[in-house]
Amino acid sequence: MRVERGAGRIRARYAYSILGLAVVLAVLVAVPALAAGNDTEVTVGSNDDVFSQNKQNEPAVAIDANNPDVMVAGANDNIDMEACNAGPDTDCPFTEGVGVSGVYFSFDSGDSWAQPTYTGLTARDCLGVPGDDPGCEPEEGPIGTLPNYYENGLVSDGDPAVAFGPKPDARGHFSWENGSRLYYANLTSNLPGSKAFKGFEAIAVSRTDDVQGAAAGENDAWMDPVIASRQNSALFSDKEQIWADNAQSSPYFGNAYICYAAFQGNGAQPLKVLTSGDGGSSWTSHQVTPAVNNPNSQQGFGRSGCTVRTDSQGVVYVFDYQFAFDPQTAAPGKIQMIKSFDGGEHWTRPRNIFTAYDTCNYFEPSIGRCVEDGVAGARSDLSPAPSADIANGAPTGDDATDRLVLTWVDGRDGLNHEHVMFTSSSRGGNNWVTPSQVERSGDRGYYSAPAISPNGTDTWLVYNAFTTPFRNSAEGPGNDRELVGVVLHTDGTSANGFTQVHRGEPGDARGSSQNNLAAEFLGDYVYAAATRTYGTAVWNDVRNAADCPAIDEYRQELHEEAVATGARTAEAEEPRGEEERMQQGPKAQEEEEATPPAVQQECPPNFGNSDIYGGTYADPTP
Repeated sequence: MRVERGAGRIRARYAYSILGLAVVLAVLVAVPALAAGNDTEVTVGSNDDVFSQNKQNEPAVAIDANNPDVMVAGANDNIDMEACNAGPDTDCPFTEGVGVSGVYFSFDSGDSWAQPTYTGLTARDCLGVPGDDPGCEPEEGPIGTLPNYYENGLVSDGDPAVAFGPKPDARGHFSWENGSRLYYANLTSNLPGSKAFKGFEAIAVSRTDDVQGAAAGENDAWMDPVIASRQNSALFSDKEQIWADNAQSSPYFGNAYICYAAFQGNGAQPLKVLTSGDGGSSWTSHQVTPAVNNPNSQQGFGRSGCTVRTDSQGVVYVFDYQFAFDPQTAAPGKIQMIKSFDGGEHWTRPRNIFTAYDTCNYFEPSIGRCVEDGVAGARSDLSPAPSADIANGAPTGDDATDRLVLTWVDGRDGLNHEHVMFTSSSRGGNNWVTPSQVERSGDRGYYSAPAISPNGTDTWLVYNAFTTPFRNSAEGPGNDRELVGVVLHTDGTSANGFTQVHRGEPGDARGSSQNNLAAEFLGDYVYAAATRTYGTAVWNDVRNAADCPAIDEYRQELHEEAVATGARTAEAEEPRGEEERMQQGPKAQEEEEATPPAVQQECPPNFGNSDIYGGTYADPTP
């Protein structure tokens, strides 16, 4: 879901001309050999030594099926936020009006990445000094996030979703000969004082037909963002994913689709799908699940964590997670499949295809969230959300098998035994293979995502995992929480054939943080994509994040206060759109005794430095 603001936010200064030129020229030279078993940082633009500018999470990645050397990634990115020293030193808020939807480009199949610098509303120069100071207001300047939001009265709020599709011509006809169109969907809020749309958080879509210009930092390479969700005064849109029908064999080739959770208040939270047949200029909304559950059904409050894909014949597949009845225990929820056979005009009823268990084997009272790694840990509420892919033969569709692959993380076996589940089905999704546990020994799955080659010959799977057991204390050298990114490969869709092609460097998750400092923050997603010759993956990474004992002590105190009083003492933080948007800063209520530390004085410079890492891996069994 978007950057930790829960649902929305307002917005190096390094000249980008040389780097932008290098990026553009990269497509004119021979593509280097794919890195063998290595990884690289995707979020290369941020200042690693200033919290929260050094904080990135919730990655997405897409490959241009018609130009497989070209990739784009998105992430929640605090690169343009003010530093903790600005204003009160114990306050590390999201800066009002500053965006958090980071974008990154690769023209060598993911071996290297560049983050463009655009112009927009920024606070990256608002560093402050030790001790309380007046702070500063954001102003127009360099940004590392999506452009053209500030100018349209909007703030990009993260929860990135990216996809490539064909570009339409002047008559609206889609063809790869016209070129490629990049779609970037994200949450958005109104700029303070603006009334660009109704409601709290909307789904906005940015588009570009000039990827080289976008990578070189040209604001004008991007079209103005379009509000895709049908908003009303009570709607909070969240956790979207976007897809463009990229197989020329499809009768709906070029259509674009977005699934998202529509929080409407009063317990109503249906899943909705937005469809566009004109390249994203306009969108039609479809409610594909009931708004409110039957209270006797033993189902939870709603659905979220959706995935959308199309097969070679244009059939649209949406997968979601129907939350379990008890949001504080690892109760059985349902993974659902919803389909459309007519380009999104009509939809089947949700079909339960698997029972999945939340990883909510420990409910952390201090933040009111499920955590997996330890007290004051990173939330794990969406671990069972399904992630899927289809071998649709893009860009032509000629060699499609339309086989489906699906993964999620499951907590059915209790704390310290979380599993990465994998399954597959032939065309249609009607005969799923019994799910298998595919995590490597000692790994406790956290989030996962699959990718299948367009012709179905190879499957890749990426996951984050904790390699240490649940920690009952946040303090001390023996209570580290080791997080790692892992990439697996198998021929076809054989769950038994998965081998590890890469294991990233571990890091201590205590070095990550919500902006309010009350807990860790790692976001809700990892992501993968594949071509006929390679797979690529992106994941949350804390190898460069330093633990801060002063923060550990503060978090432990919050936890102990919550246990002693039986009440939550600090709000959970979401990408800037949900709860975090309503409550900036430490949220240390007056009655609380715990006081947050002055981060920039009491912590290592790289505290909070969560990154997005990724890698591209050639087919090991061509």
